[in-house]
Amino acid sequence: MTHHSVCDDCIIGGVTEPSTRASRTTGGARADRRKAEMRRDIIDTAFTCFAERGYHATGIADIAGRLGIGHGTFYRYFSNKRDIIDHVIDELAERIITALGTDNAPDAATTLAQYRAQTDRIGAALTSILLDDPRVPQLLLFHATGIDDELTARLYGLLDTADSLTAAYLEHGVELGYLRADLDTRNTARAVTGMLVIGVVHGLRNSETARVEALNEAIRRLLIDGVRAEPDIRDR
Repeated sequence: MTHHSVCDDCIIGGVTEPSTRASRTTGGARADRRKAEMRRDIIDTAFTCFAERGYHATGIADIAGRLGIGHGTFYRYFSNKRDIIDHVIDELAERIITALGTDNAPDAATTLAQYRAQTDRIGAALTSILLDDPRVPQLLLFHATGIDDELTARLYGLLDTADSLTAAYLEHGVELGYLRADLDTRNTARAVTGMLVIGVVHGLRNSETARVEALNEAIRRLLIDGVRAEPDIRDR
C-alpha cells in the first residue's frame, strides 16, 4: 500500500489543478469561437437573403433554412432579423472608432503635414472598413431608412456623430493655426461627411482599386487645400 502525506496532496493538487483550469479555459475559448463563427454565418446568410429577396420579404425561416439551422438556434443569437442590422451597425461603429484612435485621433496632428498624413491614414482605413463587405453599406445607404422609423433615427444619429467628429478635427486645426481661422467647421464637417458618403456610393458602383484611390485622393486634396491656412503658416 502506498502512503502519501498532506504535503504530497498539495503537490498533486498544485500540479493537476492548473491543468484542469487550462482545459476548461481552452474548452471555453473553443466554444466562444464556435459561437462567433455561427453568429457570423447567420449575419452573412441574412445579408445574402436581404440582397436577393429584400429585407421585408425575408423571414427567419428563409435565413435559418438557407443556413441549415433550426429556428431555436437562430433565436439563441438574435432576437429577430432587425437585431442583425443593429449588431452589424454596432460592429461597424466599433471598427471605425478603433481606426480613429491614437495617431488618428482629432487632437493628434499638430502641423498641416501631420494632418495631411492623418487624413491619408483615415481615408485608407475607412475605405477598407466600409467597402470590406459591400452588402453592408448598400443596405444601410439604400434600404435601411425604409425598414422602420427607429432605424432611420439611428442612421441619422450616426451622420450627426460623423459631423461632430469631423468638426473636432477641423476645430483642432483652426486652434493650432494650420487650418483657416475663418473656417465654418460645423458646415464644412457636414460637407466632408457628404463627400465620404458619396465616395462610398461610387465605390459600390465600381470597386476597382485605382478608381477608388483616385476619388479618395481628390477628396483629401479638396479637404486639405480648401481649408488650410496660408501655405507658409505651420506647413512644416
